[in-house]
Amino acid sequence: MQQHEKKRYSDEELGEFEEIIDGKLAKAKEELDNIKQSLSRIHDNGTDTTVGNTKLLEDGADTLEKESLSQLAARQQKFIIQLENAKARIKNRTYGICIDTGKLISKERLRAVPHTRHSIEAKLKQQ
Repeated sequence: MQQHEKKRYSDEELGEFEEIIDGKLAKAKEELDNIKQSLSRIHDNGTDTTVGNTKLLEDGADTLEKESLSQLAARQQKFIIQLENAKARIKNRTYGICIDTGKLISKERLRAVPHTRHSIEAKLKQQ
């Protein structure tokens, strides 16, 4: 049987991808914690008693930073969920199979984007 005719990755290959995902998951959770800590610090700093226009400018900057950090936190949470879903696909041995073509997604693509559910061919067709 030729490599491209495989229907799924072997348990050993799935183990390799799981290690990659576990590493990315740990890093993503750490980054999310850092974002949440930054948001908490901004919130805590909002109680000072600075007077006048300076306070207004600081409040505006804090609001912008909060919005930016909130969006970053939301993206990070979505990424974590995608990684956790990829781990679930590893457990049920459907990881690495394109949901559009039914073919195996290349190892190179999975190493670069381990949570993907689309082969590069399918992704290009979407654009």
